[in-house]
Amino acid sequence: MTLDRAAGLAATARALAAGEVSSRALVAGTLSRIEAAQGSLNAFRIVRAEAALAEAEAADRELSAGVRRPLLGVPVAVKDDMDVAGEPTAFGCQGEFPPVPEDGEAVRRLRAAGAVIVGKTNTCEFGQWPFTEGPAFGDTRNPWATDRTPGGSSGGSAAAVAAGLVPAALGSDGAGSVRIPAAWTHLVGIKPQRGRVSTWPRGESFHGITVNGTLARTVADAALLLDAASGNHPRDPHRPLPLEVSAAVGRDPGRLRIALSLKPPFTAVSARLDAQVRARVVDLADRLAASGHLVEEADPPYGQIGLTFVPRATAGIAERVREAPDPRLLDRRTHGAARLGRLLGGVPLRAARRAEAVMHRRIGAFFEAYDVVLAPTTAGPPPRIGAMRDLGGLATDRAMIAVCPYAWPWNVLGWPGVNVPAGFVAGGLPVGAQLLGPANSEPLLVSLAAQLEAELRWHERWPAERTVADSATP
Repeated sequence: MTLDRAAGLAATARALAAGEVSSRALVAGTLSRIEAAQGSLNAFRIVRAEAALAEAEAADRELSAGVRRPLLGVPVAVKDDMDVAGEPTAFGCQGEFPPVPEDGEAVRRLRAAGAVIVGKTNTCEFGQWPFTEGPAFGDTRNPWATDRTPGGSSGGSAAAVAAGLVPAALGSDGAGSVRIPAAWTHLVGIKPQRGRVSTWPRGESFHGITVNGTLARTVADAALLLDAASGNHPRDPHRPLPLEVSAAVGRDPGRLRIALSLKPPFTAVSARLDAQVRARVVDLADRLAASGHLVEEADPPYGQIGLTFVPRATAGIAERVREAPDPRLLDRRTHGAARLGRLLGGVPLRAARRAEAVMHRRIGAFFEAYDVVLAPTTAGPPPRIGAMRDLGGLATDRAMIAVCPYAWPWNVLGWPGVNVPAGFVAGGLPVGAQLLGPANSEPLLVSLAAQLEAELRWHERWPAERTVADSATP
């Protein structure tokens, strides 16, 4: 039996457990699709062909012996900021990076669930920008329109899932880096509560603003991968109580109070919501209202939250630059961010960390009146490949904030958010909307996202690039 790649993560796991297909056949087909699409999409930095086939054969032996694990034999991909034993972790950079000796905690947990890691996906340098391009690997392209970026920094994972190369993938989100590419490639992207998925061997990544999350075509698949990757290393500083997020899929969320927030949080750069994106998000709000939810326009009291983001982000860049094997190969904009991070890494960074508790109380009070915030994920559709390539540091920041002003506050707060597909704008370009909640609200957000998905059935639409993936099916 040949399993249609549209089956998704959960259906693939069920077919393997039922003996309808072998892991080796699935992984071989996945590797063929990756190879066929690499020239057009360039989603992968590393493809683990030989190792993945060996792991698939081991999974088949377990399946034949009656062993059952949630993802046993299922091929998945992870972003190249995550450690996979025996592979380098270059995080979008040029240079010779040594192979790491062991898996990071999130990858270890995926393996414990039985997943086969077929490769590591492309990301921009240290995950700084909402595009996935760079001299280390070239341009990663959007399956819906290959002259456009899939977003960033988890653009390789998003492109791989959107094109049907893998059923789901891990990404990371430090300022929207899961949600933005999910929006621009018509996927579900879950940014979980800080600490839900370990970032070990870094207890805190970028001083707590970056978390690991999931990308998939359906809410159920994104939640299944999240559950498989969730859990903590014994030395993790953030350890939220365990949740089974998949159990919320199909659960009635009840009648919710939803705040439609269309105003961008305060930044030093002006940002304007594209009229077509606004219309798609308002359409979702109308759908939610028609389903019985109370929806009204209201904005969380963000205040000067941006002042607390910059020290954490730039101090994190400064740390990564110090660790790079050859800093001379890094982008000039990376060096500029690192210089700022060295200036802000003392008193300003400590003040930014202390301010988080104040913001939790202030914005947390907003959730006494509302259960969920619905907001645009981005202010516009995906930019063209190369649109920000030759800009200086300040110009890049201005362009980035103008198109992506909505996602980063939830990274400062450390709370969950879910991107859901919101439809398409001119040129057939996908856009998305965020469902945002307070601490540990993943089950509520997932149940609401699944309710929308059941009506809109966004997973049934595929980009034309899928024909490339189909042509490689053995």
